[in-house]
Amino acid sequence: MSLNIICTSKPVDGLMYYSYEYCSYLNSAGIDTNLIIICHRKFSKEDYIKTLNNKYIHCDRVYFDSFDVSDQDISFVLGRSMITLSWQSFNQYSLEQQKTLKKVFSNKIISVYSDNHPTDYPKAIEFYFPRQVVDLCDKEVYPNGIGEHFEKTINFDIYKSYTNEIQFKYLFLGTNREYYKSACMVLENFSDHGILTYDADYIDKKNNNVFVPVDNLIGLFETFVYTKETFDPAPRIIQECKYYGKDVIYHRDTNIIDGGSVYWKRDIKPPNVIPILNTIETLQ
Repeated sequence: MSLNIICTSKPVDGLMYYSYEYCSYLNSAGIDTNLIIICHRKFSKEDYIKTLNNKYIHCDRVYFDSFDVSDQDISFVLGRSMITLSWQSFNQYSLEQQKTLKKVFSNKIISVYSDNHPTDYPKAIEFYFPRQVVDLCDKEVYPNGIGEHFEKTINFDIYKSYTNEIQFKYLFLGTNREYYKSACMVLENFSDHGILTYDADYIDKKNNNVFVPVDNLIGLFETFVYTKETFDPAPRIIQECKYYGKDVIYHRDTNIIDGGSVYWKRDIKPPNVIPILNTIETLQ
């Protein structure tokens, strides 16, 4: 039996990073684990490899679009959206990708709970028809979620070191339309800025847009300005700034209770894979 972590997100998406980090950590703990990336239609295999090489000291056990999955293998997704989004875009994948998706998501699945697709997630499960699904859940972020408590934490042991090469004082995150809009609402107060984003149709070219993937990102700024106004399940960059001693300005409504507020208060800790191992035991 192998554990296959499935990632269907864009490169630079937080779930892609978490997926690789847990793949590496589980292998170091003696659990045979693979990361299977089903490439987003707008990105190539090389885009993902470049992203991983920019951030980590290695790029191991990563497979793209096709993998020889056995019926005894267990699939693991770091967020339910990995299943939902692949179903929503299923007809836009190649035949090879479709075959892999149907195979990995028809096996037994460990799924990290989220409630961002309450209507479509059940439809995706019905479409793939897995043999069994067991949830893990960060109960601080999703108090009404289901599954054993599980916190996504960063595997800093495999991070590359960074060099301070400051190019702008403030960094904003704008990797989707909503995040970018939130950042733009306050930019007038932060003239010396960079916005981490994709080269997409929603960007304002007058801004200092920093297109992903970026080498040595942590070394390029002094202060991260957190502006997301939409629900945020697991804001990695807050934890990265804590770890490296970078300043963070929490520039959002403090009444929003989600991963942003939780990760703002949460201490740095290594990955805890015991909930994953417990779930593997129940599935065998």
